[in-house]
Order: sequence, then C-alpha cells, then structure tokens
Amino acid sequence: MQITTPDIGVDKATVAEILVKVGDTIAVDDSIVLLESDKASVEVPSTSAGVVKSILVNLGEDVAEGAVLIELEAEGQTEAPAVVATPKVEEKSAPVATKVEVAQATPVTASQVVDVQVPDIGVEKAIVAEILVNVGDVVAVDDSLVLLESDKASVEVPSPVAGTIEAIEIQAGDSVKEGVVILKVKTATTAPVVEAPKAGAVSASAPVKTEIAPQATVAVQTGVIEIAVPDLGVDKATVAEILVQVGDTVEKDQSIVVVESDKATVEVPSTAAGVIKAIHVQLGQSVSEGIALVTIEGQSSAPVVAPVPTEAPKASVKAQPAPMASASKAIEVVASQGADKLTKAQNDANAKVYAGPAVRKLARELGVVLSEVSASGPHERLMKEDLVAYVKMRLTAPQVAPVAQAVAQVSGLPKLPDFSAFGGVEEKVLTRLQQVSIPQLSLNNFIPQVTQFDVADISELEAWRNDLKGNFKKEGISLTIMAFIIKAVAHLLKEERDFSGHLADDGKSVLLRNEIHMGIAVATPDGLTVPVLRHPDQKSIKQIAVELGVLGQKARDKKLSPKDLQGANFTITSLGSIGGTAFTPLVNWPQVAILGISPATMQPVWNGEGFDPKLMLPLSLSYDHRVINGADAARFTNKLTKLLKDIRSLLI
Repeated sequence: MQITTPDIGVDKATVAEILVKVGDTIAVDDSIVLLESDKASVEVPSTSAGVVKSILVNLGEDVAEGAVLIELEAEGQTEAPAVVATPKVEEKSAPVATKVEVAQATPVTASQVVDVQVPDIGVEKAIVAEILVNVGDVVAVDDSLVLLESDKASVEVPSPVAGTIEAIEIQAGDSVKEGVVILKVKTATTAPVVEAPKAGAVSASAPVKTEIAPQATVAVQTGVIEIAVPDLGVDKATVAEILVQVGDTVEKDQSIVVVESDKATVEVPSTAAGVIKAIHVQLGQSVSEGIALVTIEGQSSAPVVAPVPTEAPKASVKAQPAPMASASKAIEVVASQGADKLTKAQNDANAKVYAGPAVRKLARELGVVLSEVSASGPHERLMKEDLVAYVKMRLTAPQVAPVAQAVAQVSGLPKLPDFSAFGGVEEKVLTRLQQVSIPQLSLNNFIPQVTQFDVADISELEAWRNDLKGNFKKEGISLTIMAFIIKAVAHLLKEERDFSGHLADDGKSVLLRNEIHMGIAVATPDGLTVPVLRHPDQKSIKQIAVELGVLGQKARDKKLSPKDLQGANFTITSLGSIGGTAFTPLVNWPQVAILGISPATMQPVWNGEGFDPKLMLPLSLSYDHRVINGADAARFTNKLTKLLKDIRSLLI
C-alpha cells in the first residue's frame, strides 16, 4: 500500500527529513516524513502498520497533497510476484521447474494535457490579479502561473507539472474559487509498454494461487496542524490579543490571534477547522512570519486507500539485493543540492522580494539574497532569468577587497532623571500601535526634512461640495473635501513624479514609481494608521469618497489587512476640524514627501480694490531635501493651490 501526503494546509511543502528507511517496521501514526513550508513544519504519520518497502521521495523535494511518500507492505503479507500468467500445478504431481519471468516495461514518450486548478488558498473566492504566462510558454514545476488576490492575501499559483501552456481558461479580474480550471498544460509523459513474458526459473512445489487484492477505504484520519504567523508586510509584530483557549473548537478562517505592528492591527485567521491543542505565544511577545501561533488537531480531507489482505502466495521468489549504497549516495547528493545556504536574516530579506516559489527555492540553493538582484518582471517581479544573470555576473566579476559599510544607528537618548523628588510620576502605557510605531518614526532622524507652507482658496470648491453632498448622502456616501484634495494631488503627481519616488539605496538615483498608491492617515483610538488608496488618479471623486469611507471604517474596526497598508508612495494627513493653523508632518520613509492639511478658515483676501471673504485651506508639504529642492516644493504647492481654486483645471 502507498502512504500519501495528507492535507497540510498549504499547496506544497518540502521534504525536510525522512524518518524511516527501507525495511523498518512501523505502527499506525508513527511519523514517516517531516515536511516544511513557509508556514510550519509537519510530521506526516503512517496510516497503517507494516514494513517499509520503498521510499518514493527525496530530501529537498517538493510534494503536494496526494503525493506518494512511501510504499508499505502491510503486516501479515508478503510481496506477491509480478507475473502475467500462473501455471497450473497438480497437487499430486512432483515438483516441476516452471520458467516464468516478470514482464518488463519499455518507456514510451507520450503527451497529455493537464488541467491546472485553483488550489486551496484559504478563502472561498479570489480575484485573478495577473496572468503570468502566455499560451505557448514553456514552464517548469513550481513556476508561477497566476497571481490571485483576496481580502486576506496575494497568492501565486505554481505549476504542478512541467510542459507547454496549451490554453488559458481565465482572464484578469475573474473571480475564482478552489477547483476552477485556470489553464491547461501540455506535458510529455512516459507510458510503460509491457512486453510478453519470457521464460525464467521459478521453483514451484505447491499449487500457486494468485488473487488481486481489492481496495478498501479506511476512515478519515485526524491530523495535527500548526498555524503560523502569515506575511504581515513587516519584519516583526506584537501579539496584542489571543482570541482562543486550549480546547476551543474553531472553524476555518476564524480569527485566533490579534497582532499589531507599526502599520496596523491584524487578526490572524485559522487555516483549518479543529480543536486548539496548544498555544505557543504569549501576550506582548514579538513574532515574525513563520512563527508557530497555535496547534490545531483537525480532520484530514484525504481518504486513505489500503489493500485488503488476501491469501498469501506460496511460491518462493528469489529477490534481487537492493543497491543501498547507490540509493544512499543519491539521497546525499539531493540533500546537498537542496540545502539552504542562506542565514535566517537573509531568508527574512528574501521574503520581502516579489518572486515565485521556484525562484525562491533556486535562490536558497545558490545562496543568493534576492534583494540584491535587479527585477525585470511586471510590477518589479523577480524572474528566474534575473537570478541566472546575477549569478553569472558574480562569477565573472573580478574580486575586490571588501569595503566596510557604515550602518546607520538610531541616536539614543540618555535615561530619564529621577522625578521622585519632584512629586513622582504616574505611568500611562502606550498602546501597542504607538509602541511599535517608534522605530519607524525614529527613521526620520536620518532624513533632512524641510516643510513648505501655502494656502489654497477653496471657496468655490466648498460651494460645489455643498451642492453635491445632499445627493451623495442619500446614497450613503460621505463627501468630504479630502476626496477633492486626493484627486488633485494624484493628478499633480503624474507631472511631478519625484514627489512619489524613492531615493535609491546608493544615493545615486531616484526610483520613479509607475503607479500612484496614496497613504491616507486615519486617527483611531489606538493611534494613527495609514491605509493605502490604490490608483486615485484613475478614479472619480465619487469612487474616492466611497473608498475613503471603507478604509476609514476598517481602520477603526481593526480590520485592515497587511495588503491595505503596503505600497504607498505619497501620504496625505489631515487635522480635520480639530483646530490649528499649520503643522509639520513627518516624511514616512521610504517616501520622500507628505502633505499636511489644516482646518480651513474664512480670511479677508485683497482683490486689488478691497477685501473679499475667502475660505482658505492651509497646506504643509514636508519633503526629503536629498531628493526635492525648495524651488520644486514651492512649485508643487503653487500648482496644487491653483487646482483646488478651480477644480475644472483637471479636465484640461
């Protein structure tokens, strides 16, 4: 019988350790293989007792649900000889030497078309964000085919087979779920062709009875699953709340832990249904991607097929000795080839780079830090060709003496003095969101920041907003002045691209972004968070107003996902109607500019003959002086005031 990979909660996992060897006698639930993924490590138990007949996986090999791991000879059975025909032998006759030889298979290459389906991605539905291949492309196993997005994460679907893309069954923007066919791959397979049996010596002294063992379905097995910290978009986060207890029964996608970072508060959902067996974290603990949160005992969805024992054949067959030395050597070679040559810190750096599973695996084997490789794929996606070119360049480049790099250290402040002689103190604990924001805010110490102040006449814009907001309110939409400001700034950023760019690490260039993703600061009871509004330059005022309301509510309800907080290249922050005349917002690295909005007030404005009452909006543009000059900032705010004074300029 064959022991297969159960449902381990991920599409694929790597064979990290083989816990048995050929000839071992194992019992039910004995661990046979250790599998590792980017989420957790799982020991696969045997679903039956018996003797290990063969091991069908190698160290470092990727396996998916249903993949055969080992072949097991059940207790009480002996291996049946593979014969095409069994000669009849009379019980009373003397021993007869009968020659029977096992049929041999000759491999013949044939092609077949494989349907690639949406795997279990942990959500009911997802949107096809990007199709990464074209018809006619040749793909290898684990090459990324399609990028799917949900409200929880972005997932690249890898190819389960190697071959040529025959057809693409979906389009960008389609909503798909598990089991939907996304494309067809034409792959070459090797089909065995059985030859006629030839004579060979088998000694038979008794009647030989051969039966085909029927198969029976064994009851579904339970499995232990570790739920780990997913990709939060940050290096570390703090456990703010544990929502379950040992013994609780949870459903799939039910929130189990709340973690907080300097970006947001995120609820981590369970990837499987079951009973909580252990909790591995504590309140206030700092965790990163891959750290185990809880252990769940759940039901495996894969039935296990086992043969029913039949009468054992009595013919003795002389077995050929297995070449154990060669097999061990092959396993050692595979292990050495698949070994991870990177440190934990380098692997953490690789996790932040946009690349597919096959590229990541190759990088680990070659010891390449992906952040050092230039990406040529769409949306700065790292391709396998980029990795190969980088390695070739490093191998052919002349050796140079290592240069010590200056590491920027956060300036430390001295310890506080003792205030006991002056009445003492009362300690007020910062919220976790405030605590984890401190390192990000400290980066501002290394940015030479300047703030440009200006005011915009929004009298006509406010009058137009008042005319519109009644109809918007009937539709349940809150139309604020912020929606108009976002639209105007997005239009301006297409002209002034430096303001939405980033200073390169070497300080020799500015990285100009091809898309606009705008961070909008939102005040919550726990502190300030900055969700991201995507492509505001491509949206109407109404669309922007709707999305502002949704993002603001998600921020206040602590429902922002990591994706909601990533990728911004410009930020707007507003004091609303709280008060004040101006302020200097801090540039949010790696961005180079941020716009602050203060409350608008009625002011007398000289028209050449007299003073007119005008509604004036104060603007505060803070910028990184290494990238933006004062004249550039003055030009930016001047253009913005003109757009806000007459919003019709956007149509020209």
